[in-house]
Amino acid sequence: MKPSVVARAGRSTTERKVTASVTEGAARAGLAARGVIYLLVGAIALQIAFGDTSRQADRQGALEQISGKPLGAVLLWALGIGLVGMALWRLSEAVLGAAGPDGHKARNRLLAAGRCAFYAFAAYSVLRFAANGDRGSSSDEQSRDVTAKVLQWPAGQWIVAVGGCAVVVAGVWMGVQALRRSYHDELKIAEMSGAGRRLADVTGVGGGVARGLVFAVVGAFAVRAAVDYDPDRAKGLDDALRSFADTPLGPWLLACVALGLVLFGLFSFVAARRRRV
Repeated sequence: MKPSVVARAGRSTTERKVTASVTEGAARAGLAARGVIYLLVGAIALQIAFGDTSRQADRQGALEQISGKPLGAVLLWALGIGLVGMALWRLSEAVLGAAGPDGHKARNRLLAAGRCAFYAFAAYSVLRFAANGDRGSSSDEQSRDVTAKVLQWPAGQWIVAVGGCAVVVAGVWMGVQALRRSYHDELKIAEMSGAGRRLADVTGVGGGVARGLVFAVVGAFAVRAAVDYDPDRAKGLDDALRSFADTPLGPWLLACVALGLVLFGLFSFVAARRRRV
């Protein structure tokens, strides 16, 4: 083999290793950033369950919580950069395919593209807050505003209803996947200790079910907004969480769901350490 060919092959291998290393770093930073947000949202929801109703249990509320801490500005920038990494990782999965035998299937690439868009918006909102303190709209206000606009479109009522049903299905799917422990396929289970596997299962199942339940509730309120043709029926994360306290189980159900979100935050840290990328 000619030396020039060998040199090009060596450079190509090195470039692939560098790209893989950058992608892995972005993914792990993004998973850690996601964990911080879920931990804070769950902690705020726990405070609401026990009587403190002054805070917003959503991403904006979490950012305000961080900004009031020592080195809060630094933490906000780190969080925003981590979410940028998450978006870039999902973009690489959409373009190049994800790890695993099914990673190159069109369905998984499409899901990765949707996740990329979601995390890109989340990163933008965090970085905007870090740059100028612009908290923007709460999740509840955003849900009502978007629902009101879509309802004015031709067939807008149907669009909102179908979108809400899709979110409900996504929430149920998240919960079922958590109960089935499908996350085992994404983690380096063989490299984990017994205690590490138990931690992954407790946080993965409990956190995944709680997260799926919240998604399903948000979607159900969107469907109700479509049926009633009333955008005020739509709810964001904060209002959806508070709605659990209005059930016969009262604040205790909200506390359980909030604890589940904390568990999902911890699971994100486990994934940041042990996920296959």
